[in-house]
Amino acid sequence: MTDTTPGTEPRAGTFTSYSPATGEPLADHPVDGPERVGRAVAGARAAGAAWAALPAARRREHLLRWKRALAAELDTVARTVAAETGKPAGDAALEVVLTLEHLSWAARNAERVLRRRRVGTGLFTVHQRASLVHRPLGVVGVIGPWNYPLYTPMGSIGYALAAGNAVVFKPSELTPGTGTLLARLFDAAVPGHAGLLTVVTGAAATGEALARSGVDKLAFTGSPGTARKVMAVCAESLTPFLAECGGKDAVIVTADADLDTAADAIVWGAMANAGQTCAGVERVYAVREIHGALCEKVVERAGALRPGAQPDADYGPMTLPAQTAVIERHVRDAVAAGARALLGGPGSVRVPYVAPVVLTGVPEDAPAMAEETFGPTVAVNAVADVDEAVARANASRYALGAAVFCRDRRTGAAIAARLRAGAVSVNSVLGFAAVPALPFGGSGDSGFGRIHGAEGLRAFTGVQSVTVRRFAPPVELTSFVVPAATRERAVRLARALHRRR
Repeated sequence: MTDTTPGTEPRAGTFTSYSPATGEPLADHPVDGPERVGRAVAGARAAGAAWAALPAARRREHLLRWKRALAAELDTVARTVAAETGKPAGDAALEVVLTLEHLSWAARNAERVLRRRRVGTGLFTVHQRASLVHRPLGVVGVIGPWNYPLYTPMGSIGYALAAGNAVVFKPSELTPGTGTLLARLFDAAVPGHAGLLTVVTGAAATGEALARSGVDKLAFTGSPGTARKVMAVCAESLTPFLAECGGKDAVIVTADADLDTAADAIVWGAMANAGQTCAGVERVYAVREIHGALCEKVVERAGALRPGAQPDADYGPMTLPAQTAVIERHVRDAVAAGARALLGGPGSVRVPYVAPVVLTGVPEDAPAMAEETFGPTVAVNAVADVDEAVARANASRYALGAAVFCRDRRTGAAIAARLRAGAVSVNSVLGFAAVPALPFGGSGDSGFGRIHGAEGLRAFTGVQSVTVRRFAPPVELTSFVVPAATRERAVRLARALHRRR
């Protein structure tokens, strides 16, 4: 549950959300237990039956109406996001805009992506017509994060709704107001299907209740450790599970790269949102001949950034208070292990803010290189060549995003193809996040499954294979009355054909 401000006690059966910047209480929210979660799922299932029965074109109209309502209330939504996360208003507004892009794409493309598709049949099944049908799962549970409390969970919510499902959403206990506002705007925009998107609030126990509630799939965003616990609960009922668990994203910078472009992107990718981005930049591998020059440019740009609560601050506080201790430990251990702090150091942590930190020469087994730091820090290490950079980038147990900076785009794309990451940008960072048609997800400790794009729509459907017999086959092989000799001739024919092909 969210840490509470001393002297401020929530009402019984509720918890309080707080401003990360000031510590002031924002609002009280109910702690929803198993009974309330069960009612939410039952209500969503009832609402979902009518939704699934709609033609795809009608669902598209409703979702676009919701999108327009979100756009009309952009300032209100952004203020809520900013208040609960501490991020600057401009960053919160950008998060809403990216959310609108994805919701629009999902609504407009669901019919095309999920329509019935004919598939070919083989020689012995020529008498059958075969097709694939993507059907809604029913009720999708979504457990969302606090760092991007709108954009990230909507990668599951919007796509699940577009695919014909109902959704029960548990936002992070740090950002419950964003979730409740999202559902309220849906009900207002699409009153005929109110309750299709339902929100339950609370901490870990509420998430566990949702995992045990009988939802037809659970989409989770959070740490690998928590994902394992939630997945274990889902395993008890074989509830399908989709996990996005963060990353330790690497950037490779080649000798011929534009260093100004690379440095600018690295600093933004590492420091934006106070470094609280699952696919943000945490590790940089630069070939030795340009390593020093790149470090100078990164330090110059990062040194100009100022965190704070002021409207013109470059980024805000750490949304999760406990994260400051993780950042301090990573930086302190790296320096103790022989790394150099080119900018900042352990003293950069001044709760609830962390000033930019740039490290170099960090041992690969140090926590700052091996664990997710999730703060405004970046390690820029020198490597002999691109082969070493690729090997080090791929050695991480995380495999979410990555970036390559290389003057020749074809060479950059070839390097990207060697990386284990689920998404790679060439000559930019996080370029894939703003392209709704691209799937997003990773492997290893970054989780599994995909949101966004066509794969994201299909992730919230069940595939049904259908065959329709068009005519009686010359030889009916699926019958007990077929003579053994006939069956043997068919086998000989098949063998002869496959030996020649």
